[in-house]
Amino acid sequence: MRNLRVTAVAVALMTALAACGGYGGKGSAAAPAGAGADGVDDGSELTLWTRAPLELQAKELVEAYNAGHKNQVKLTIVPNDDYVSKVGAAAGSGQLPDLFAADIVYVPNWTRSGLFADLTDSIALLPYADTINQGHVGAGTYEGKKYVLPFVLDLSVMFYNKDLYREAGLDPEKGPTTLDEFKAQALAVQKLNKPGVNGTYFGGNCGGCGVFTWFPMVWASGADVMDAEGRSSLLNSAEAKKVYATWRELQDAGAIAPGARDETGATWVAAFQEGKIGVMPYPATLLPTAAKTVDVGVTGIPGATGGTSTFVGGDGIGISKDSRKTQQAWNYLSWLMSEKAQVDVLAKGNSTVARTDLADNPYTAKDPRVATISAVAGSARSRTPVSANFQQAFNAPGSPWVTLFRNQVYGDVSALEKDNEAVTRVLGQ
Repeated sequence: MRNLRVTAVAVALMTALAACGGYGGKGSAAAPAGAGADGVDDGSELTLWTRAPLELQAKELVEAYNAGHKNQVKLTIVPNDDYVSKVGAAAGSGQLPDLFAADIVYVPNWTRSGLFADLTDSIALLPYADTINQGHVGAGTYEGKKYVLPFVLDLSVMFYNKDLYREAGLDPEKGPTTLDEFKAQALAVQKLNKPGVNGTYFGGNCGGCGVFTWFPMVWASGADVMDAEGRSSLLNSAEAKKVYATWRELQDAGAIAPGARDETGATWVAAFQEGKIGVMPYPATLLPTAAKTVDVGVTGIPGATGGTSTFVGGDGIGISKDSRKTQQAWNYLSWLMSEKAQVDVLAKGNSTVARTDLADNPYTAKDPRVATISAVAGSARSRTPVSANFQQAFNAPGSPWVTLFRNQVYGDVSALEKDNEAVTRVLGQ
């Protein structure tokens, strides 16, 4: 979720192709069949596409699979801003790879448009199917059929700078457990009056940053951000208002770094890594990077009166409608869900596992922060929101969601009902 901006041309292409059903119809792709839970490992070459932000994990997974299988996966890394248009063009010409990953916010659209093969029966054969992250599985479920499994999870959590906490007289082992504690701790760091140091930061002009880090505050408070169908916005609830009020109060107190107002997402994680921010919601996958320069504390994103949540982002993965090697491709996916891939590759590399029964493993045990992240991933209030028009309503530059939260922090607070209705109109298109 760190690179959520896409070009207008790519979005238009995706929308147009989906609307015209140019992929062969909804749910039209053939399902893997006939070879059991593990698929076929017969020496076939398989092709796999993924976005550049997941290059590290994708390479490690492919190398591990290739080392232990007759099948061999050929990996293609696509620049993030080119990915949507590349998938759209390939889908329209019948040239999708055997396997491809997708930012989880695009999965509902691409599933409805028939880009993925039906995995329902194959997933059901996995003895641990119920332990697989249900947020990703749910995002790839359409009309009762399952098309996608988790590829790499990217979670939002709260990071705080232990050194700044010590200087501010705060307990470096206790991050915020409520929104009021978050505000108080950010204000305490701000009161240090250290040049270039601020209490907190956020992507003040970045829709994707906002959904990734603010939606969990609403969920942790016990509310939803959309209705069950993903067609109506609920961002005018009392719980959501508490989130907005917290950030506006921090802004009024001067505790949000000045650059936040114009932050489009390109640099929204940098200030924390430079030791200039006390506490802020942050991508969990960046713990190894941030920990190189900051003594990082980690906790779940809190709600108004407690509880924790996270936006279960990252990428899902499925077998494409164009693959002629569906059983061989399933062999890769079934291995991807195995303990060997989840623990010995992903957990070993400090990535979050996609199975709740593997959350406690030798690698998470070594670092309490990683264990915290794994626990948050399994929280009952954690979510992967699903809407066919999610991109247009929330992530796109200038989306109605961006207008809403900017008004709540920097502008006209009384515009909430109007702004919430604007989000609903886009969701319902």
